Amino acid sequence: MSIRKIAYLALTSAVMISGTAFAEDAALPKLSVNDALHAQLPEAIRTSGKMISVNNGSFPPYEIVTGTEMTGASADLTDALGQILGVKIEHETVGGLPALLAGVNSGRYQFAFGPVGDFKSREESNDFVDWVQEFVVFSVQKGNPKGISSLDTACGNRIAVMAGGSAEKVIQVQAEKCKTDGKGAIEVQSFTDQPSSILAVRSKRSDAFFSSQAPLTYFVSQANGQLELTGVGQKNGFENLYQGAVVAKGSPLGPVLRDAVKVLMDNGTYAAIMKKWGLENNMIKEPGINLGGTLPK
Repeated sequence: MSIRKIAYLALTSAVMISGTAFAEDAALPKLSVNDALHAQLPEAIRTSGKMISVNNGSFPPYEIVTGTEMTGASADLTDALGQILGVKIEHETVGGLPALLAGVNSGRYQFAFGPVGDFKSREESNDFVDWVQEFVVFSVQKGNPKGISSLDTACGNRIAVMAGGSAEKVIQVQAEKCKTDGKGAIEVQSFTDQPSSILAVRSKRSDAFFSSQAPLTYFVSQANGQLELTGVGQKNGFENLYQGAVVAKGSPLGPVLRDAVKVLMDNGTYAAIMKKWGLENNMIKEPGINLGGTLPK
């Protein structure tokens, strides 16, 4: 087994162990089936009694994937949704966001609970049921030796991003701007999962990881003082950023998921789960469909 693989498995195990310690709250109460919402599910789902939610690997503290098991805020919320809708929700993992979206669009998976960034360009092919708001920042080595604190200061550095994600698009746009401005080129390093990206920064193969603030805050808290966040409180190339579940375009499942999430918000389950995982700052007052903005051209 390669050193890189061993390090990756060690980091993933650490995330799983610390994730358990991070959320030592009392068990959440059992919920009753909402018969009206169950009746609105597509017939195929009602007949099978289950749905498959696809993910593209660990995205703590929302999704912490170990083998075939998933924990985290998204796992807790989908468990609650399954109780409300009267179906079992299973989880499957694929490699990368493009594969996730393709799987949803092909009908292989009923949805991806995510959360996945919602943008107008993505809404052309999918519908989004938004249930959190997010911010995008940098994770850097402690002391920020390269002085990366904004998109402009990313010029001339190696920036890790998630392949196919919105942050990758923003960094690619910034890389062209750096060239136009006569500054050092950005080396964009695309990874298929969060652990590989954060490991690249810890091992100094990347100068920064540009990604969602919630998981980066989680990773930094578990990095034994090796990492810190920068660029916090800035737009960093984004408008108001909403994230949510993904369904196929026009799917009748979208409105059902929205209304089910609204039930969880109204009965306090959503807030309890978000607070359990330290996500209070990412909560929104009510879910919505296709709330996303646009990415830089």
